Amino acid sequence: MDKYLAFLTIALPEFYQGLLVTLRIAGMGLALGFLIGLPVAFMRVYGNKWMRTVAMTYTELFRGIPLLVLLFVVYYGFPDLGLTLSPMLSSYLALGLNSGAYQSEYFRGAIKSVSEGQMIAARAIGMNKMKAIRYIIIPQTLRLALPAWSNEAIAIVKYTAVVFVIAVPDLLTRAKFLSSKYYTPIEAYLSVAVVYIALVGIMTIIMGTVERVTRIPGLEIEAERH
Repeated sequence: MDKYLAFLTIALPEFYQGLLVTLRIAGMGLALGFLIGLPVAFMRVYGNKWMRTVAMTYTELFRGIPLLVLLFVVYYGFPDLGLTLSPMLSSYLALGLNSGAYQSEYFRGAIKSVSEGQMIAARAIGMNKMKAIRYIIIPQTLRLALPAWSNEAIAIVKYTAVVFVIAVPDLLTRAKFLSSKYYTPIEAYLSVAVVYIALVGIMTIIMGTVERVTRIPGLEIEAERH
């Protein structure tokens, strides 16, 4: 126990810095995924044939490529095309592209849950299609997609662990460094596991609170009927 406490005294500053990097990567990946996923979902539902094909190709492609492979393609493959990205930017892009594909499916399911009659009614009172989507469909879509989207927000924190392979100084990279420097693999990796468990627990509580605060009574029931 004394050995572990001595290790923590040395390791906590390193883990703190790694935690900040992990949270930054997770936040950027989730945000980029949202910015990609929401438009892609609407393209799948309301777009013309060409738009639906592009959206479906993106979704199936990036859901099919393992995240680690995608990270290698971005970091090691893009330079051959004349585009060299830093490890951090590569991490943002790889996680964002991967997350966007999954988020698009969550949003598409939510859009399909909104009654088609609401779009017809919006058009009947003079709204064009874009206004109807903006003011009628999107607010309901975001609320209906929140439970599934919460899972993505929680999972992406764990997905960030893959970035250690390109030397991004995240939690896992810090643990590997400490393990090699002080010959304490059990202490290092066990500590990181505890941090990830705590992060997931905190994220679960936060997202559960957001779901309760934004819940509209009866909306889920109405969606299930359609």
